[in-house]
Amino acid sequence: MTSADPTTAAPGSAASDTPPRQGFGIDVGGSGIKGGIVDLDTGQLIGDRVKLPTPRPATPSAVAKTIAAVVNEFGWSGPLGVTYPGVVTHGIVRTAANVDKSWIGTNARDIISSELNEQVVVLNDADAAGLAEARYGAGKDTTGVVVLLTFGTGIGSAVIHNGVLMPNTEFGHLEVGGKEAEHRAASSVRDRRGWSYEKWAKQVTKVLVVIENAMCPELFIAGGGIRRNADKWVPLLKNRTPVVAATLENSAGIVGAAMAATRDGTH
Repeated sequence: MTSADPTTAAPGSAASDTPPRQGFGIDVGGSGIKGGIVDLDTGQLIGDRVKLPTPRPATPSAVAKTIAAVVNEFGWSGPLGVTYPGVVTHGIVRTAANVDKSWIGTNARDIISSELNEQVVVLNDADAAGLAEARYGAGKDTTGVVVLLTFGTGIGSAVIHNGVLMPNTEFGHLEVGGKEAEHRAASSVRDRRGWSYEKWAKQVTKVLVVIENAMCPELFIAGGGIRRNADKWVPLLKNRTPVVAATLENSAGIVGAAMAATRDGTH
């Protein structure tokens, strides 16, 4: 399947006068690198995604080669977006959590682009998920400021204002009551300490209140694996701003990366 051409109809569908706009996204995670073609009109994947194991060690060169292997499964040519699990500014990596520390200071955009011989946009993984959720998912009918928080080993964050990304927020590192937010309210903290949802929700509330006191968002979107049990803890939160569970699940990073590559919501 080869398409950077917006006139190409989705596989398995009849050609029409208004074929879907397509993009390609890659989501780099600590355990797997996955990618797929995205219908930018609906936010749905076109066909199946492909996932390959993240190499060990996850050096820039090894990750770039794995990304190229995923892309080659589709025969894709044209611009594509790639998520990175850390802070990226103008293509330069500033932090490295679940990948090799040799990433820090490298130009990820150039490294990946050279491997593919294609134009590449690299952005933070939570930012990509936030873009996708704000456009197609839990925040699609919300104007103003939307904040996505991913609760996992740490807390990732994304801020979207009227559909436009404000990149590289790090709300997981905010000080809340003398502790970093993610040391207080990441889902890993709940697991490690054996807390009930009630006890953990009190800590999440403290984090949300600090954020909403600073920027007054219209909506919080809760991501991460614990979103699947949102009915057990979201109703326990005591902050002012509505909180809803993310809805795009495992495709959000791919979709948001494809959006970034086509400048949807990134300027």
